[in-house]
Amino acid sequence: MSAALKPIQVGLLGIGTVGGGTFRVLQRNEEEIARRAGRAIRLAKVAEKDLDKARAIVGASVELTADAFAVVNDPDIDIVVELIGGTSVARELVLKAIENGKQVVTANKALLATHGNEIFAAAQRKGVMVAFEGAVAGGVPIIKALREGLAANRIEWIAGIINGTSNFILSEMRAKGSAFADVLREAQQLGYAEADPTFDVQGTDAAHKLTIMAAIGFGIPMQFSACYTEGITRLAREDIRYAEELGYRIKLLGITKRVAQGFELRVHPALVPARRLIANVEGVMNAILVKGDAVGQTMYYGAGAGAEPTASAIVADLLDVTRMHTADPRHRVPHLAFQSDRLSNMPILPMDEVETAYYLRMRVEDRPGVLADITRILADLAISIDAMVQKEPGEGEQQVDIVMLTHLTREKHINAALARIEALPVVSGEVTRIRLEELGQA
Repeated sequence: MSAALKPIQVGLLGIGTVGGGTFRVLQRNEEEIARRAGRAIRLAKVAEKDLDKARAIVGASVELTADAFAVVNDPDIDIVVELIGGTSVARELVLKAIENGKQVVTANKALLATHGNEIFAAAQRKGVMVAFEGAVAGGVPIIKALREGLAANRIEWIAGIINGTSNFILSEMRAKGSAFADVLREAQQLGYAEADPTFDVQGTDAAHKLTIMAAIGFGIPMQFSACYTEGITRLAREDIRYAEELGYRIKLLGITKRVAQGFELRVHPALVPARRLIANVEGVMNAILVKGDAVGQTMYYGAGAGAEPTASAIVADLLDVTRMHTADPRHRVPHLAFQSDRLSNMPILPMDEVETAYYLRMRVEDRPGVLADITRILADLAISIDAMVQKEPGEGEQQVDIVMLTHLTREKHINAALARIEALPVVSGEVTRIRLEELGQA
């Protein structure tokens, strides 16, 4: 075998669920992978604190170490796969691997969303690649679609269900009429939610992924700190039921959009028309809609997490890197799809300036004139009503629910209206506000 066809040597940092899946896929599809890559891709070294656990997974064929830096400093390792998670040690390891001239594959969305600008700049200086398909939507090849498949398009917007835990919880709340806390417990028992589910249910995980997609879709730097993030913990089952009655489903969406003044970057629950394909994505599945000026709308659907779906993306990255690592760096696809000196400096809009429609639910006293007071406040702020439902009071009840859907308006106008509505003596407690996204072709 000539030197050019020597097997590519891979070093793996962390062999948990995804690392184990990556090892199995590499082993099982070894011949297919070599046929695609033009040479063998071999897992040569694994760093894992629990050496017994690692040995049980990889057997005797792979060198093991408890020291991750021993992998990134090993001169025989060509590609480092980072799967340890977190942002501090992972950042050190990835930057060290780059400094040592190694190609990097990672599935660490938090690392890229917070330190991606630094990491990609270091990789460009060194002429190495950082591949990260597994960081967003597991096995769904959305990064490759945005970077390459849709490269002819001016991307107008991206909207996605990109957190399976939250989608499972919302699907179960709708199907069973259960409360959030009950479904969260069920999700934890089934292994769909972590013991500490904060990143998932508060929207942070989705915000990491959205930050990465926005950077690639629009050619902007990673700006996680500018992403508006709101989770699903305050959603009530009656809102899911009322939305259904009005022809909508509630989904936790990551939405990024090109507008005249800059870009929107936001994660929050949203009403989506039930007739849309994405509204019917249930359970732990992920789905992403992308609107391009030439292609129109495209949708990408599949398993957003799990050992082998994510391994599918990691091994695909290994193949890409293997094919390209001898190529002139100027001829590779740029990390953020656009040439690094041509990134846009247009700002991310503050949430106050975002324009969308709204679902409003308020608990009011059941007497004449209440509706007139509320609609007057909305009219004063130029907020027009698209639909309205007044529920019948229960037996002996003095209060009723009013549900309204508005036309498009700015967030700051809705905030001003809600402050005035909540101050009315006939309104009980806070008004529930959920944004509404049509996600049509327009």
